[in-house]
Amino acid sequence: MKKAISIILSLVLVFTLFVPSFAIEVPEEYWGGDIPVISMFGDGEAIRDENDNIVFKFSELLNSFNSSEEGEENSSVMDAVIAILQPFLLEGILKDEWDNYYAALEKEIGDLFTEVRYDKNGECANNTDISVNLRNIMYEKQNTDYYAQRGYYYAYDYQFWYDWRQDPRETADELHEYIEAIKKTTGRDKVAILSHCLGTTVAMSYIAKYGTDSICGIALDGSVIEGAEIISESISGKFNIDGAAINRLLYDMNATGSASIDEFITASIDLATKSGLIDGLTGTVKATIYDKLVKGVTSALSLSTFFTWPGYWACVSAEDYDNALDYVFGSEGSTKRNEYAGLIEKIEGYNTDVRKELNNIYDEIENSGAKIAVIGKYGFQLAPICESADQIADQYATLTKASLGATTASSIYETLSDEYIEQRIAEGKGKYISPDKQVDASTCRFPEYTWFTKNISHSYWHSFETALMYKVITSDVQYTVDDFDCTQFVVHDYATGLISPMTEENCHTESWYEEIKDGPVNSFFGKIIAFFKSLIEWFRLLFSNITG
Repeated sequence: MKKAISIILSLVLVFTLFVPSFAIEVPEEYWGGDIPVISMFGDGEAIRDENDNIVFKFSELLNSFNSSEEGEENSSVMDAVIAILQPFLLEGILKDEWDNYYAALEKEIGDLFTEVRYDKNGECANNTDISVNLRNIMYEKQNTDYYAQRGYYYAYDYQFWYDWRQDPRETADELHEYIEAIKKTTGRDKVAILSHCLGTTVAMSYIAKYGTDSICGIALDGSVIEGAEIISESISGKFNIDGAAINRLLYDMNATGSASIDEFITASIDLATKSGLIDGLTGTVKATIYDKLVKGVTSALSLSTFFTWPGYWACVSAEDYDNALDYVFGSEGSTKRNEYAGLIEKIEGYNTDVRKELNNIYDEIENSGAKIAVIGKYGFQLAPICESADQIADQYATLTKASLGATTASSIYETLSDEYIEQRIAEGKGKYISPDKQVDASTCRFPEYTWFTKNISHSYWHSFETALMYKVITSDVQYTVDDFDCTQFVVHDYATGLISPMTEENCHTESWYEEIKDGPVNSFFGKIIAFFKSLIEWFRLLFSNITG
């Protein structure tokens, strides 16, 4: 990545700051069966140019912030900054005219993403794609019967790689060809699908178009098919800068090893929060130029970066969908609606064919006899600009979305009320309440087939999850949460990598649990005390840094 990306993105693409590491652990002794499984992941694969050079990869985005390129690159950065600031200051602030600022922002940021953006029709116009090598591996594997070679299949024998930017319905056509090829090679009538993250939108798109005749089981891990707030809220006007949420995100980055954040930084943010500085600045902006800026900036940043990708629009929730279209493309009949008509047609197509049909798709899966496994993750912080930043989540999506309907406590600071829990117990549904009393699984779309992993982040696919899902979706019978020793709720220890059944003693895994335990400070005197405690801690760390 170039230094220009590191500088500009760090200022204007706050919601992409946290991209956790991607990992798979697959001990061979955990499984081996006679059903071919097709696995699909999300946006972890790099996008490459025609010469197979990487032009974009999320897991390398944070590394770009440390770039130290000099010379002409610094000059181009300054030119870009000036081109953006000039209309902002001279026309926007002084004259209350913002159109040229929006246009400059979209152009300068867009120039950095030329190689990976899609065109205005939602199509790849620059011949970028995932690795050619991965495509070749897929072709080789689809013509290989591993059962004939060794007498069993693994969960990742047939991994389906795809350009995760494109319309999931187009990817579903590619998946259909892949499934048919594997059926022919293996002589099986059906396969199982193990999907993660964006792969879940592809799985739903496939079933919406091709049904379940070729599917014997389907797993959804870290699902975004009901929406992912990190994407959905960032383009639908649901902004809320929260200093405490920023720190929770930084603590998560430290805990998962995706970054190492100096303690002085978190102390400084805490002081800015406790002093009211962040709330004051946010309030000032909202009271003055916020309404004039928010839609134009949202549109400029979206269309210059990630939201020419139909694949990301599939992660917009049903309740945010109309607002997202309005914020990004303007109201009906607007210039941008006409300009991006091709892209909007793809977005609307997914909305009609898949998003609005999800309940029918769930019914079809269940009624077909296909085996089902859903895993919802939680214990981590959403992007700190999301309104849902204090909700129980997995980094990308709230647990309610990822689990297809679990009821959760109203925020990370809360548990389900005693009255609510007592009512569930009286209804015979007490077993669905998590030991940390934050989750009720009984309201999930598939309560008997949904497991919950706490302290496994959204993009970390633990071998436990893979083994559990593999067992369920390749079985002759539908396993339920009562059929395994692991229990419906489990916790992960990052230090050891071990998974344990959740108990009241081990359930508090959040790296920011002390904040939850203390709860938000609402009283006047409580805020004064919290401020001085934060101030003293800030000076302690400042002195420590100065003295070495």
